[in-house]
Amino acid sequence: MTSHSSPHSNPRAGVTLIEILIAVSLLSLLSVGVLIAMRIGFNTMAKVDSRLVGDRRVSYARRIVESEIAGYTYTVARWQPRPESFQLIPFQQWEAQTMRFVTSYSLEDAWRGSQRIAAFQVIPGADGKGVRLIVNEWPYTGPAQAGQMVEAIDPDGTVRFAPVVAGPQSFVLADKLAYCRFAYLQPLFNPPFQLWRPDWVQKQVLPLGIRIEMAPLDDTPSDLHVSTVTVALHVNLTPGTTYVDAQ
Repeated sequence: MTSHSSPHSNPRAGVTLIEILIAVSLLSLLSVGVLIAMRIGFNTMAKVDSRLVGDRRVSYARRIVESEIAGYTYTVARWQPRPESFQLIPFQQWEAQTMRFVTSYSLEDAWRGSQRIAAFQVIPGADGKGVRLIVNEWPYTGPAQAGQMVEAIDPDGTVRFAPVVAGPQSFVLADKLAYCRFAYLQPLFNPPFQLWRPDWVQKQVLPLGIRIEMAPLDDTPSDLHVSTVTVALHVNLTPGTTYVDAQ
């Protein structure tokens, strides 16, 4: 005769409350560990993505500056101070904080579009910290349009252009800079045979190259920062000035 004992008759059968608490605690610890690992992974991915975006922006801005200057095109502006006369002058502005010229490269169409007027300007940074470099672009339609950007011509022949104003159309090439200034390469007949000038006042020749000197406010070694850009000016045309009397 075989006897059958019920589960309640075996003291080792079933799960105790302590075992359930231990299992729940282990599961909770495992879940917390997984969540912490996921959070660390997401934070690391966000930091890496932010670093890549920042590095890509720096390299892209450098390529824009190089392409804009490399696409420099010699043009003239028709300045008409009086209805009966006008003056054709080289349309180019070379100053320590401002550059303006016509280029065959544009932000919108790269090398595939029409000519644009590019105006580079150094302006104060956000909250008065450092400076930033911006560029404004307009489609170039001809000497008459370029002449509208000329305010006056001094008796010594110095051309005064309208100020470059930052606005919603401005593209920020570099931000949070300790300084930003433009320099222009002048050839010399004697040693050192070349000189970087903070402005360009020669009317009959063009600079051999253009340099944009920049340095970041926060010089963290692990970040990719903007640096000085030097571009040769591949144009050897000799600009001239022509005065025409309509009468």
